[in-house]
Amino acid sequence: MLRDITDAEPDERTTMTTNPFEIALPIADRWRAMVFYREAFGFEALGEPAEDGAPEPLRIRVDDHAVLTLIPADGLAWVLGETRQVARPGTSECLMTRVVPTEADVDALLDRVREAGGEVVNAAERRPWGYDGVCADPDGHLWQVTVQS
Repeated sequence: MLRDITDAEPDERTTMTTNPFEIALPIADRWRAMVFYREAFGFEALGEPAEDGAPEPLRIRVDDHAVLTLIPADGLAWVLGETRQVARPGTSECLMTRVVPTEADVDALLDRVREAGGEVVNAAERRPWGYDGVCADPDGHLWQVTVQS
């Protein structure tokens, strides 16, 4: 059962808020994924480079509380076992969001995504909830880029 962090004891609160949240995504090419996230989003990989130049496992710090773990699709299939299949590239069941300070930052990030080999799915524009755009990494994972509200 989940409980509100305010119900936790002080030592427990520290543990609950400092452990990173990790998201695992299937990828086709480790090097391409690492370079894309560095060039488009400014994220850096964690750990020492392996023979191919990318750390193994390929983990990318998003912020103090979130890490992307980018796993070759066949490796993720191994983790999931025989009961689940990895979705084909370009199929997304989630939308990750990157919040930035200004509209100019939204536009700049979407430009970097395009330059780094990603796709701008929806150009940035003002919507009822704010200014945002949607892009995809080279493996089809979707990101909404929006202004901090």
